[in-house]
Amino acid sequence: MNEPAEAEQYELSLYDHEFSVAYRHRVYFTRNAFDPGNPWLRDILVGPEHADAGRLLVTLDQGVAGSYPSLEERITTYFSEGAATPRLVCPPVVLPGGEQAKSGWSQVSTVHELIHRHRICRHSHVLAIGGGAHLDVVGFAAATAHRGVGHVRMPSTVLAQADSGVGVKNGINAFGQKNFVGSFAPPLAVLNDFALLTALPPTQKRGGLAEAVKIALIRDRDFFETIATQADALAAFEPTALEALIVRCARLHVQHIVSCGDPFERGSARPLDFGHWAAHKLECLSGYRLGHGDAVAIGIALDTLYSARAGLLAPADAGRVVGLLERLGFPLWTPELELAETDGRLSVLNGLNDFREHLGGRLTVTLLRDLGHGIDVHEMNPEWIREALGDLAGRSGSKKQAETP
Repeated sequence: MNEPAEAEQYELSLYDHEFSVAYRHRVYFTRNAFDPGNPWLRDILVGPEHADAGRLLVTLDQGVAGSYPSLEERITTYFSEGAATPRLVCPPVVLPGGEQAKSGWSQVSTVHELIHRHRICRHSHVLAIGGGAHLDVVGFAAATAHRGVGHVRMPSTVLAQADSGVGVKNGINAFGQKNFVGSFAPPLAVLNDFALLTALPPTQKRGGLAEAVKIALIRDRDFFETIATQADALAAFEPTALEALIVRCARLHVQHIVSCGDPFERGSARPLDFGHWAAHKLECLSGYRLGHGDAVAIGIALDTLYSARAGLLAPADAGRVVGLLERLGFPLWTPELELAETDGRLSVLNGLNDFREHLGGRLTVTLLRDLGHGIDVHEMNPEWIREALGDLAGRSGSKKQAETP
């Protein structure tokens, strides 16, 4: 058999053309979105880019439905008035919320089936009302049905209104990892309704404060100083202070998405996940007993103390950060920090590899060089992490001793 000439064997034709897709990311702040006289949600769903009012599927976090018994009726009434109102295809569908709702495909399949049954198409919309886990699940289902149907997020927790709900990520947990399966799909809009926060339990109000401290530490020292000045009011969930914090935190989050040049995380850096490599692992190790906000607070404290151990951050500044988290009411120790593998390695350290694998490439972790100034590093010293954990354990032990009668 005659072999082809080498020049013929590797002949290649190529047509290469670059294109881009423009996105618009809108975040609104209002109160009592479903009052008949409040036009914002109707205007979002029936904008000038839509030929008609379209069809609408509404999903509702079970926790929100339980806290506001009249909400389902108010939603139905709101969308039954006016000719230019989207047509509600069925009463609001109540779904279980919380992190367990993200554990597997069951709830995604439920939303897919609803989208199919009610003929929600790419010119219709899904409105998800709930906490971050509910928004993640429904957003992922909307992003994958018909290769993407329009969805609107209405976050119902401080954490979701300030941080997770204003992002462009959706997903579910799998293989013991947070958000292993998911998509990047910017919503048509995010509508933050402050009235949905009134009935939240304290733990769900507090959770968002950790994310605010996080973005202040890596992006905006003035914001950190504001949080420190208003710590007592925020710890008491004073509405004016809490709402101002949500707006500023959400604005910083959106500014990062639209200006960082990597909104879909094609690189290896994840600055908005400062403190999250440990937080995500602690959530998984606890079987999601530990809430996301509490886990993030521990992760922030750990990485801040590590930054000081590494000579990046002044110890006095590290002490201010940890002290602020304590003033805001966060417990900064959990038994999962003491879990170890059979070889003696702390289980939480496996979170570093999970963090790297999620994006691929080199490990890239954000630490602190100053208050308001993050810096990326590509390795972390396990012994310094142990020492930082020792610092945390010492503070926790001293606090428990002081509280003992």
